Amino acid sequence: MIEKSVVSQLVEEKLASSDNFLVDIVIKPGNLIIVEIDNDEGVCIDDCAELSRYLEEHLDRDVEDYELEVGSAGITSAFKVLRQYVKNIGNEVEMLLKNGVKLAGVLKSADETGVVVTVEKQIKPEGAKRKVTVQDDQSYTFDEIKYTKYLIRFK
Repeated sequence: MIEKSVVSQLVEEKLASSDNFLVDIVIKPGNLIIVEIDNDEGVCIDDCAELSRYLEEHLDRDVEDYELEVGSAGITSAFKVLRQYVKNIGNEVEMLLKNGVKLAGVLKSADETGVVVTVEKQIKPEGAKRKVTVQDDQSYTFDEIKYTKYLIRFK
């Protein structure tokens, strides 16, 4: 079986000279290699084809046969690396926490320790007849998050 570390090193070498970054590598039984990349501005098909050709040149099918898929992180895919979080600061995201709580809000910040999401809440001030909407910044560590995705809304 082809080693993930070998594929990872080749991908990192190739992407070092571009704006693309590695999101994930999965090697499934039967040597199906799936490489997922992203870019702050979006990945074009030429980037995927170029990376695929590079990997084909550096992996020897005579030694070990494999199937290769190179693609971009989909808009509905969960974020897997910090750079995807940073790329989506200011965008609305959906989060599912490991405790089962699901929330939607605007991603305010992200760093190595976790994220801050601004969510809107309805609260009833003391003495008021109606609820008012307030914005609340909530911080979560990556250990608390099951997944985070870009939230698509059709208005």
